[in-house]
Amino acid sequence: MTHPIPSRPFEQLPYADVPELPRVPHAFARSEGRTISIAWPAGKGAKATNIHVRVMGEASRPPLLLVHGFMTSSYSWRYVIEVLARDYRVYAPDLPGAGRSDKPNTSYHPDRLAEAIGAIIDALGIRGARVIGNSLGGYLCMRLAIIDHSAISRLVNLHSPGLPTARNWALKAALSITPWASSVVRKLVWRDPRRWVHNNVHYFDESLKSREEHREYATPLATPEGVRAFHRMLAETLDPGAMRDFRKRLVALNGRFPIPLQLVYAKADPMVPPVVGKGLARLLPSASYVELERGSHFAHVDAPDLFLRTAMPFLAESSA
Repeated sequence: MTHPIPSRPFEQLPYADVPELPRVPHAFARSEGRTISIAWPAGKGAKATNIHVRVMGEASRPPLLLVHGFMTSSYSWRYVIEVLARDYRVYAPDLPGAGRSDKPNTSYHPDRLAEAIGAIIDALGIRGARVIGNSLGGYLCMRLAIIDHSAISRLVNLHSPGLPTARNWALKAALSITPWASSVVRKLVWRDPRRWVHNNVHYFDESLKSREEHREYATPLATPEGVRAFHRMLAETLDPGAMRDFRKRLVALNGRFPIPLQLVYAKADPMVPPVVGKGLARLLPSASYVELERGSHFAHVDAPDLFLRTAMPFLAESSA
């Protein structure tokens, strides 16, 4: 099968030219799928929320949790899960509101989602696991480490937001400036979820996209509860006001994050620029900071070898 190849980085293929199957094969389908239940949100009136988790690797190996970002799912780890499973028992959940997990009608404040990750960790029996978080997942795991120091032992934070940018404030303004703005966003997503995914997931090498990926990320966006959760994450989880408060928490740490932290950002990331990572590194000089010469916001997809060479030595270090 011939796959169209873009002529330059981030050059998006026409939607009609995206192949059915990925150009580069992956092992995601060979991972075990299972469902666990957590009480979320916590506290009075908590309800059972079903969480879909992919599992790979021998049970005797140390646990490693992979936490995906906004608008994606556990599928985003498809090019690294098998390699990581050689050394770890890998768990890759779909967050509440995403993928095949439940999408409850509740608050999606970042602290609530961070607590959900803690509940997933406890439901899996892997408290103190090493973690890799991409984008929103990395941001939420940083919040979890502050809320609950023992939940995570080491964290690789790949391209996370966390410090409010002009783009974040502009998005908030766009969503709140008129009473119909939020409904317009929902309708744009609902109208053609697969095309929405194609237009809003950006790779250094766009030839890695496939109809398979479109289906994985678009399926929850084709349901009322999925679109509702998507909108709440956009408006609540990524709220710049919550990020401003998060920055205050980091300042209060006096430079020392509660657990070993590695910050990884691609120089060409068009979604969360390295300036965010540099800002986090200035606030947390105890963290290590790495910039990748190539790759996108999803370097675990389009620069997996480079990312793994960066992350795996850090993960292997002792947290004692």
